[in-house]
Amino acid sequence: MLITPGKLLAQINNPKDLRKLDPLQLVQVCEELRHFIIDNVSVYGGHFGASLGVVELTVALHYVFNTPHDQLVWDVGHQAYGHKILTGRRDVFHTNRVYGGISGFPKRKESEYDTFGVGHSSTSVSAALGMAVASKYQNLTDKQHIAVIGDGALTGGMAFEALNHAGVSDTNVLIILNDNCMSIDPNVGALKDYLTDITTSKTYNRFKDDVWNLLGKLSAFGKSAQEIVSKIENGIKSTLLSHSNLFESLNLRYFGPVDGHDVDHLVAVLNDLKSIKGPKILHCVTVKGKGYGPAEKGNATTWHAPGTFDKISGEIHKKVYDQPQAPKYQDVFGHSLVELARQNEKIVGITPAMPSGSSMNIMMKEMPERAFDVGIAEQHAVTFSAGLATQGLIPFCNIYSSFMQRAYDQVIHDVCIQNLPVNFCLDRAGFAGADGPTHHGAYDIAYFRCIPNMIVSAPMNEQELRNLMFTAQLPRAGQAFSIRYPRGQGVMPHWRTAFERIEVGKGRMIQDGEEVAILSFGHIGNYAVEACRLLSKEEIYPAHFDLRFAKPLDEEMLHEVFRRFSRIITLEDGCIQGGVGSAVVEFMADHGYAARVVRLGIPDQVVEHGEQQELHQECDMDTQGIVRAIKNMLQIPVSHR
Repeated sequence: MLITPGKLLAQINNPKDLRKLDPLQLVQVCEELRHFIIDNVSVYGGHFGASLGVVELTVALHYVFNTPHDQLVWDVGHQAYGHKILTGRRDVFHTNRVYGGISGFPKRKESEYDTFGVGHSSTSVSAALGMAVASKYQNLTDKQHIAVIGDGALTGGMAFEALNHAGVSDTNVLIILNDNCMSIDPNVGALKDYLTDITTSKTYNRFKDDVWNLLGKLSAFGKSAQEIVSKIENGIKSTLLSHSNLFESLNLRYFGPVDGHDVDHLVAVLNDLKSIKGPKILHCVTVKGKGYGPAEKGNATTWHAPGTFDKISGEIHKKVYDQPQAPKYQDVFGHSLVELARQNEKIVGITPAMPSGSSMNIMMKEMPERAFDVGIAEQHAVTFSAGLATQGLIPFCNIYSSFMQRAYDQVIHDVCIQNLPVNFCLDRAGFAGADGPTHHGAYDIAYFRCIPNMIVSAPMNEQELRNLMFTAQLPRAGQAFSIRYPRGQGVMPHWRTAFERIEVGKGRMIQDGEEVAILSFGHIGNYAVEACRLLSKEEIYPAHFDLRFAKPLDEEMLHEVFRRFSRIITLEDGCIQGGVGSAVVEFMADHGYAARVVRLGIPDQVVEHGEQQELHQECDMDTQGIVRAIKNMLQIPVSHR
């Protein structure tokens, strides 16, 4: 079902069409754009609240600035649906986040208006500043560079690094702070309190309005009058609000706060800011989910990406199952952590701004003094965990696999070199689904396997996850312990089993067989179970071994495998280069074995978005891919898809 756009929106195929409209028509454009987003997301799913919150800002930016000549950079990209619709993708917007369709995030190869590919937080200011410096170097003095960053993303250390550089850059860069007091979960930390002070200080804001009105009236009297009034403002600012000069102390001209839902005022302000040279920041206050009652009044975390819903009632559609369903790995982690924490008072939990997504919120609710949301700050989360470990506590640091990439130095420098027993739970390992390549957890096996003092493990099911977590909290001689697991459901509807210790570096045989051995790592091994079942109907009986650990490997089990089998398939939900298959081949070479080894995993390419099953099929990592690989090894004719 295609969604029909409103009368004005139907005429806008790119921002040039938008700029042809009369300013008095912009309110209607905003209304039509908001309804188009609501109509589409309610039917097809996707991110929701963030894009509704910046409808007016999006329209104003493309109306005032000459995009794509002027460079517009979005942070994270959850809020860029309106941007995509206005920049030539309205008629294909229903394919958003669908396999083979457009990306849910800005993507350079998708459109010239997507000036920088995003998906992770806190990158926009650095990117826009780089563009601005390049324009200055090339003497493109008319070119504007705008970074739109949320208050949640601003908690990331990289954003502060960029602000610090921007203040001394003397470049034509505008930073727009989209302040809605939310990232995915409610924001935490001192910056949130600081922004609240700015937006609620009536004395300061009333005085600021008066000063800038006076500036406008005095402009006819020359530059000296403006400088005098500006100095007065800066002095009063420090008196009225002792820490109101955070941004200006970094040499960024601060403007705001302004109503981010008043499109007419935004257009006027942005037009004024175009003529002001140098680095500057505009503080816009917005409401996540603006214009859709259930999202405005309901749980903002729920409405961040609600799935499909009834747009009239606001009821979110839930799948109904005839049989009990296996829980999500995330929920198994959350409940198991609380169970373990009740038994072991040294256990603490840490997450960088993803308590709901990782299910750390379960512990935060039951044991708030022992669970910490540190904001969008993966580097800090890792080193903070290391500090906790030095004092004898047992940290479980839960970070999405792709986000852990942002803290790699801290894992090496602050944890593993010091041989500290920090437990890393890597959520969203493997293909993350519709979020696409910026969120796929493709590389953690390879980048953790090469670090000394690091244990690398993965459960094949929920019981194994619980047992690995139990094992990780037992006393050990240093060593970090990583446990990776995928997004979504496991395989065991009845999963609350008793905890059992797993010997580190010990795999297990799932089933014995002949001629071919499958060595799987993690949840993806369940495809191998199904492949073995299907092959048994054709009287083909491969053996199947669950490695459990990529480091240390179960060498005793591998010696047995290589003595018995000359045909071996490795299976992993991670990159082939440097992953589990590579570890097995290294073992084979180091011990003088000769065998044919076929490695199944994520290929050496950027894999786009889609459902996990679709991507596994695309990469020949699913049940049929395994069956085909085994038959090819045995030189049995196969039927291709």
